[in-house]
Formats: sequence, C-alpha cells, structure tokens
Amino acid sequence: MIKVNENFCRLAPNYLFSEVARKIQTFQKANPEAHVIKMSIGDVTRPLCPSAVEALHRAADDQGHPDTFHGYGPEQGYAFLAEKICQFDYAPRGISVQPDEIFISDGAKSDLGNIGDIFSPDCVAAITDPVYPVYVDTNVMAGRRVVFLPCNEANDFVPELPSEPVDLIYLCYPNNPTGTTLTRAQLKVWVDYALASGAVILFDSAYECFITEADIPHSIYEIPGAERCAIEFRSFSKTAGFTGMRCGYTVVPHALKGVDSLGHEVDLNNLWRRRQTTKFNGASYPIQRAAEAIFTPSGRIQIRESVDYYLRNAAILRQGVTAAGLSCRGGVNAPYVWVKTPDGITSWEFFDRLLAQTHVACTPGVGFGSCGEGYVRLTAFNTLAATEMAMDRISKFKI
Repeated sequence: MIKVNENFCRLAPNYLFSEVARKIQTFQKANPEAHVIKMSIGDVTRPLCPSAVEALHRAADDQGHPDTFHGYGPEQGYAFLAEKICQFDYAPRGISVQPDEIFISDGAKSDLGNIGDIFSPDCVAAITDPVYPVYVDTNVMAGRRVVFLPCNEANDFVPELPSEPVDLIYLCYPNNPTGTTLTRAQLKVWVDYALASGAVILFDSAYECFITEADIPHSIYEIPGAERCAIEFRSFSKTAGFTGMRCGYTVVPHALKGVDSLGHEVDLNNLWRRRQTTKFNGASYPIQRAAEAIFTPSGRIQIRESVDYYLRNAAILRQGVTAAGLSCRGGVNAPYVWVKTPDGITSWEFFDRLLAQTHVACTPGVGFGSCGEGYVRLTAFNTLAATEMAMDRISKFKI
C-alpha cells in the first residue's frame, strides 16, 4: 500500500467550520421546524455591490468577442488591478508598494496556506492561540514545529514575544477570532523583533476595512522597516462580499530576503513568483475586473455602505450579549464578537445549549485553540433582521 504524508494524520479529523456545519445539520434534521440563525461562519449576506456586478457583465461580454477575449492571464494577476491596489490601498497611507510586489490570487486563505511552500520545513512557526485554524493546520501538514503564543484575559488577548527562537510569525489584526487589534506601538514591537531576529511576519489583514479607531494600523507596512520582515495578506471577501467570487492578494516586498542552505541571499518575491507560476494559473479575468471596480468612486462608496452595515450588526451583537449578562470583546474594529461563556461551561457545551434553546449557532472558541476554551465567536455577517432576531432570542437564553 502507498505511503501517505503522515503529517495529515496529526490533524483533527474535521476542519473546525466543517464540524460546526455538521452539528447544525444534525440539529436541523432532528428539529426540522426550527429556524436556525447562523452567527457562526463568517460568510457575508449582502450582495455584490452594483459596480462589481456591472464590471462582471462587461468582462463576460469581453470573453464573447475575439478582440477582447482573455485566455490565460498572468499568474500574479493583471496590472490593471495591481495598480489600483497600489493607488488606493497603500499610497494614501504613505506606503510605497510596487505592482510587481502584489500577487493577485483566489483569496487570502489559499495564500496563507500556500506561502509555506517557499520556506524550509525546518522553520519554526510562532502562532497565536486562539487563531484562525488554517495557520496551524497548514504548518502541521508541512511537518513544521509550531510554537503557540497564548492570548487570554491576562494579557488582554495580545500575545507576548516568543520565549524561544522562531522563524515565521503569524499575526492577524484586526483579529479573527477575538476581534482585538494592535496599536502602532504594539505592532512596532513585533516588527522590531522580526528585524532583530531574522524572522518573517506573515500578517493577515483581511479585516482592515473594519478599523474605526485612529491609532490602529491598516497595514503592517505603516511600521518603518516592515518591508524587510513582513508579507501581508489581504482579501476582498469581507471588504467587497467576494466570499463566493474568490479574490485576494499578497504583498511580498523586494526588500524581503531569505537565505538558502549555503547562506546565499534569496529574494522571497522571486520565490513566491516561481511558486505561483508553477502551481497557480491566476484568478480569472472577470473576477479581477469586478475587483477593480470596487476602486472606482461609486464602488468605494458602495463597499463602505456594506462595511458600515456589518459594523452596525457588530454593535448590536455587543449590546445584545451584554444585556444578556455575558461579557465580550471585539466588534468595534472587527466583525467578530468574542463572548465569554459562564463559569464552568465549555465552549462546545455553550454551543449546544445556545443552539437547542435559541436556535442560534455560534462557533466554539476551543476550535481556534486551547486558549479559546470558555469563549464562543459570533459573526456580524448575517442580515440586520437575523442579527436583531438572534439577539432577541439570546436575551431570553437561560444560562
């Protein structure tokens, strides 16, 4: 019989959100009359903005004419989208990012999972706990050793620097799942550490559009020197409702270097380009045209309306769970609210009770790591009506 990659055998049997979905389906099957409100998975509910839809139609028409047909595109993405990203996402913040440092993809999840291809399996990865499971699982698949950085009430869910040497550092801010953020001063501590130690920060800023407070950086490149120690990942999923469209991008600065086994300096931008041109054929032309449209004046207004809609939901979540006698954090600069379960109730027990009594589904915190035990995550990505109904139900929840 063929040998398998045994690292996969070290993983939990099911991906967290697949297990949550399975339990909801089991409950729904046993209670077909129940109207389950899903405040668990972070999928959006508002449709694509009109500007993106119009661009999709135009791009589809392009594909029907010889003069405008697009076949294989550049694996790293079309220049028309990369240039808009430089112009609107970075230049206004005083950040110099060049189009050839941007790699358009089918989403941040893929890039976060695949970026490990360009690093040695011997690299030690430092990952916060609780955390988005993809960071951990993909490093386990690669056979890397993982060092966890506990985030809990004692440190206000802000991780401390590693107590041992590490090579890769995963940071996500605004954070999924806790909704916490780092100030510029706090993020500078990590950049300074990475520059001094030679580590690379893998910075997931998928939720930067939800930042409302002035001292919270939208990009790690707002911190001097970060271009020499950080790769940034961004997504259009929550920014523009592209969860079903699949488009995001990764920034790999030319200033970011690594070394090979002989100590020779290597440009990580070139390595990632080589990886992508081999294993990825690029996001589709119509999808990239739709993404380009969100940078138009009308597109920017329209996606801001959606972001504000979800932030309103987040405020309702915070008010609702607080009124129900539960403590929480997040929901101010992020679309997630991190709710503490009552003493003695595990996160899966709380999930089961909440689903059974109120027909509201959450995500158990322990699924994000051991430090997530005793918490659950609620998402603001449902509709306003569903969010208000869920909070009304939770207000009657008997803990």
